[in-house]
Parts: sequence; structure tokens; C-alpha cells
Amino acid sequence: MASPFTIPDEFVQGFFKSGQNLMQAFAGAPRAGHASTGNMDVPKSLPQLQAHYWQQQMALWMGMMANAAGQAGEPVAAPARGDRRFHADEWRNNAWYNLLKQTYLLNARLLGDMVEAADLDPRAKQKARFFARQFIDSMSPANFAATNPDAIKLAFESKGESVKAGLANLLEDLKRGRISITDETAFEVGRNVAVSKGSVVFENSLFQLIQYVPLTEQVAQRPLVIVPPCINKFYILDLQPDNSFVRFACEQGQTVFVVSWCNPDAELAKTTWDDYVEQGAMKAIEIAKAISGADKVNAVGWCVGGTIVSSAVAVLRARGDKSLASLTLLTTMLDFRTPGDLGVFIDEQGVSQREQAIGQGGIYPGAELGFVFQTLRANDLIWPYVVDNYLKGKSPDAFDLLYWNGDSTNLPGPMYCWYLRNMYLENNLCVPNRLTMCDTSVDLGRIDMPSYVLATQDDHIVPWRAAYRTTQLVGGKSQFVLGASGHIAGVINPASKNKRSYWIDGALRDDSEHWLESAQAVPGSWWTHWMKWLKPQGGKQVPARKRLGNAKHKPIEPAPGRYVKARAD
Repeated sequence: MASPFTIPDEFVQGFFKSGQNLMQAFAGAPRAGHASTGNMDVPKSLPQLQAHYWQQQMALWMGMMANAAGQAGEPVAAPARGDRRFHADEWRNNAWYNLLKQTYLLNARLLGDMVEAADLDPRAKQKARFFARQFIDSMSPANFAATNPDAIKLAFESKGESVKAGLANLLEDLKRGRISITDETAFEVGRNVAVSKGSVVFENSLFQLIQYVPLTEQVAQRPLVIVPPCINKFYILDLQPDNSFVRFACEQGQTVFVVSWCNPDAELAKTTWDDYVEQGAMKAIEIAKAISGADKVNAVGWCVGGTIVSSAVAVLRARGDKSLASLTLLTTMLDFRTPGDLGVFIDEQGVSQREQAIGQGGIYPGAELGFVFQTLRANDLIWPYVVDNYLKGKSPDAFDLLYWNGDSTNLPGPMYCWYLRNMYLENNLCVPNRLTMCDTSVDLGRIDMPSYVLATQDDHIVPWRAAYRTTQLVGGKSQFVLGASGHIAGVINPASKNKRSYWIDGALRDDSEHWLESAQAVPGSWWTHWMKWLKPQGGKQVPARKRLGNAKHKPIEPAPGRYVKARAD
């Protein structure tokens, strides 16, 4: 039985045939099925763009007419590789949907080309580019019930039950205040995520310090202190045993300490950036060193956690403290001159408004920041769930990484505003002695220990070229590594799965492109490369301690602790 939503082929063929003579009347119209116009160089002026666009439209219509007459041809506009919006057969085999898809793609290309042709300064163009992409993504015909063939077919086959379920999902998400992107009932922190064994051995109002049980008889004398981002929960580093960075480090003979940041509420509304540096990262280094009895520690920072720990190390070195043996920075920016798409949300007016509202005290809600991150990859983290949840009435699958992604964390207003102004807006950290933190002048050049700087190729939060500039700022010898994939998947790339690849050993000069041209590609995970680099920094091998903590810092509660379980919503 044919679906009542399917347009008869006879109508489509007649429609195309009726317009064929008109289209052929256009002088210079491309031959039917010929798609070379889609491969022409992008014009530079608006009149050229218009002419190029109509030329492509004519090619599209001629191709559709040829297809209706049984003459197969190449599409004028095709989705980019990896675009999952148009996988249904109807987008290729049904003439109406094929026309709809290609028209949308041509319109999207026109809008993108118009932005590129506009005479704008770089910052304005970046904003125009970003918001044009948001509009383009939102207007995909796959996002609407009336023009999504899968949704229409499912509604017909389920006798409307998918529509009913979709409305129920929509109402539930409206109550929740966010789009459901995973089955949240499938996970529980401490039960099937964040399950590595350990204990909280220290806590203050800002963080808990977790020490993990060693998994080898011998361990490196110097422990590993990991400072994750405070804008997310730490357990991205310890999702499940087969993809746990924490477990991998323990299996490699490391004594691992991890900072578990609190989820700020009104009691911490006046917390500052200096508090995160001194009472957070510096305190964690101090406690880990005291518990281990080592002369130094090796520190790891990820994203804003890397910015915090780098600030802490610069302060410590300015004070003559030599507590750090090495510093590992994972997808971290220290030079914010090209912050990627996040920069479109930050300008003087916006930062000033934030400062007036919460700069002296208040809370920036984690859910708001989480949505900003979702917009950076709307076609992965917004629109597929709109389609599946609401148009098709499906429930999202269980996925540990997306569960973590939805477990948002608030930020104290003073800390957040200071970070926006001094990093993203004014880019002060990379200028020696421009900033004072914890009553100490900060110069990143004082970071004179070996550093391992990891960036990821498709990072939408920390562009890899921005992360590369860290190698030119710190004073010690740097090892720069470029991993495949993005901000999260590029970091959480378990060695046991041997997936993806990374690049190493390029020439460390000012130019990141020269580094890339001279670098070597290596298959597999960067984890193994990092561990080989880290082991010489760990000191001699010593027997693993059977008990966690020490006489002064006794275990408080089992890992993952209670701080990580406090939800922002």
C-alpha cells in the first residue's frame, strides 16, 4: 500500500516535463545531468554569486528533468561527507525529496558564500559565519515533520503513535529545560560511570581530591595530579573501565590524584579565579606531594583546567617553588587571540553586562553554558535529537559520554567574569607580567619544566593552532602532539582500542603549519606516546602503597565522592 504522503511519480514526471522547454530556453543552460557548475570556483562578488547560484539552479532543474526521463546524472549539490541528515532512500530516489534536498544545499551554499564575500573585519565575519551556519542548520528540511520522509513514513506506519510519543517527549523536555540526548536512567555516577576504586583524601569548599588505588606492585615515585575543567564533571576521565584515562594511568604504574570540583551554589557565589588557582590547583599539588612523600609531582590539565593549572605553576615558580616535574596540557588555550567559535559570544558589551549582573557575586548556570557548547556542533548535538525525539517519537540511546555531557556544572560569577575578560576578551595571560594572581605577577615563561601539549584536529572549543602557541609561551622543552577527532573524542581515545591517529615530531617554530608539514603521522592512540614521555618524569620505581592518604590526610569517603554527584539542575 502506498503512503498517502508519497507524491505520485506520474505527477512529478509531468511537472518536470512541462517546464523543460522553458528551462532549455535559457541561453547557456547546462546540459541535462551535467553537474560541473557545482564544482566551479566560488565567485568573489555578490553579482557573481547570484549568477553562479542561478546557473546551479538551472543545472539542478535540467538534471531533475533528465532523471524524470530516465537519464541518470550526477547531483548538482551533494551533502558533505559525514552529513547524516539525508540518509533515507527517499532523499535520493524520490524526485520531490531529491529536489528539496538539493535546493536546500544550494541555498545553504549561497548563504555561506555571501558571508565569505562580505567586506567585514575578521571578528565580524566570524560572527556572521557562525550565525549563518546556525540558521542554515536549523532550516534543513530534515528538521521539519512535513518534509522529513522518515518521520512521515513512521507516522503512517505507526498510525500516529510516533507523533503522539514525539509530543510527549517534547513536553517532558520543556519541563526539564533541555533536549534529552541520552537515556539518563541508564547511568549513575559511582555505579556504572566513575567506578575506579579510590578515596577522597582531602576536601575544602572548592574541590575534593581523589586518590586512586594503585593497580601495579611498583609505581612511579612522583604522583600524577589531574586538574579537569571546572565547567564539567571530572568523570569524563573515568567513564567506564574500557575507556577510563584514570584506569589507564593506574595500569601504567602511576599514583593518580584527580581534582573533583564542587558544583557551586549560593555559598560560593563570590569565589574568584584566584581561589581556583590557589585553593584549587595549588592545594591539590601540595596535598598530593605530601601524601606521596615525593619531591615533585607531574600535573595534567584539560581545557580550562589546563589554564588554571598553568596559572598555578607560573605562580609557584615565581615564588621559587619547584613542586612540578612536568606539565601536560590537554586541549588547552593559554593564548586566546583566536578562540574559535566560542569567541562569537564574547564582546565588551556582553562581558560588561555579565560583570554588572554576577561579577561581584552570583552564579552562572551550567545549563546555559552547556547549550552554548551544543550550538557549536548543532548538527551533532541538537538537530538529530529534535528529529528523533520529537518528529519520530523515539527515546535516545544510552551513551555514557552524552550522559556526562548533560551533567552540567555551575560557575561562580566573579571567577567566570574574570576569566571571560582576561582570557577571551583581552588575552592577558600570554603577556608576561600583565596579570597578577594570588598577589604574584604571572609569566608563563617561568614554566620551565618539560611540557606535553596535546591538541586535537577537529576541536571546536580549543582550535589546535591556538593550542599550538602554548609551545612558544612556556619556558621548558615542549612536546607537541596533534590528535585526530575533536575536543572530547580526541582526548578520550583508549589505547586498548587502537583507533584514530596522531601526529608528532614536527619542527617547533612560530608557524603551526610548518609544524604540521614536518610532523609524522602515527596510527593509534596518543595515550601510549604520552606515557612513554611521562615515565622519565616520574622518578624511580617504588613499592605501591597499600593504604590511601596518610596520617594527616585520611580517607574521607570512597571515590567518586559526593561533590561530583551534586547536579546543577
